[in-house]
Amino acid sequence: MMRRFTLATAFAFTLLLTGCSSMNLEQFRDTEPTFQLTEYFQGKTWAHGVFQGRGGAVKRQFRVEIDGYWEDDVFVLDEVFEYKDGETDQRTWRIEPTGEGEYVGRAGDIVGTAQGREVGQALRWQYVLRLPYNDSTIDVKFDDWMLRQSQNVVINRASVSKFGIRVGEVILFFTKSNPDGGSS
Repeated sequence: MMRRFTLATAFAFTLLLTGCSSMNLEQFRDTEPTFQLTEYFQGKTWAHGVFQGRGGAVKRQFRVEIDGYWEDDVFVLDEVFEYKDGETDQRTWRIEPTGEGEYVGRAGDIVGTAQGREVGQALRWQYVLRLPYNDSTIDVKFDDWMLRQSQNVVINRASVSKFGIRVGEVILFFTKSNPDGGSS
């Protein structure tokens, strides 16, 4: 007897696959170099990245220049985005350490607060981002995994979802030296 392949079956199968492949912060315990968010992002940092749609096609490419500094007990990250199509954007994070390796972050286009936790060389950063869409906005969930590779380099992979369904992925490479030369 042949079974019908339903949307519910597809959804259950997708959940099974994604559940089996997810990372766990504890797997990074005792790895080095340790992440240390406020230490790594202190001063100037640069990044290059891409956004891929759920089918894998590159939809956007961008560069980010970041300035990290303390204001009293709050760590500030000023990010300036330059997209390959000429568009620019800016986000200012205000990040508060809340415990050993744990953080809460806020920014103007973040819904509620971002939650972060670091273990060993990894940082998991989760938040809902409000994006302009047509003449309105859309809220998407980001699940960022940052892995510190060296004193100079961090790799970031973020899963982007809406209503629990993956809509794309962002891949970023951060460096403490300007990859384009010059001082900014």
